[in-house]
Amino acid sequence: MKALTHLARLLAVTLVVTLLAPASAAPPEGTPPAPKDAPPAKIEVKSPHVRLLPPTAPNTGAFMVIENHGDADVKLVRASNPVSRATELHTHLDEGGVKKMRQVPFILVPAGGQALLQPGGFHVMLIGLERPLREDEVIPLTLGFDDGTELVVEAPVKRPVAPAHAPK
Repeated sequence: MKALTHLARLLAVTLVVTLLAPASAAPPEGTPPAPKDAPPAKIEVKSPHVRLLPPTAPNTGAFMVIENHGDADVKLVRASNPVSRATELHTHLDEGGVKKMRQVPFILVPAGGQALLQPGGFHVMLIGLERPLREDEVIPLTLGFDDGTELVVEAPVKRPVAPAHAPK
């Protein structure tokens, strides 16, 4: 009988400790929770925007400057958004005098430097738009980096700017 009483006490203590353990591990009251997908503090995105195209265009591009204020290179390895069926990282290549768009596995953001995502170069491609985009509409783009962190940037839809022509 003593063994049964001892076992019952041991089970009761184990149950109490198990139930109280998560509460004691919680941060002190008033402490803000850590962001779930906090971006790397060394990365900063400037001037994000999505190119406005005619309503019948099935695809468009997103452009921005990604700055790396850290001491190690970072790679942008994926992107996503809620308005297209697919999102890919792309660049333009010159193949025999013809510019062609190609998917790339990553875009390097060098330590202490930047990656310029612009028309005619690296960009984020929004493929299979599910609806026409409206000028000044804001598209959330989720950028995924090689260290597993994600950064959501708000990219307004903007008309393309015509390149400046040199005077003749």
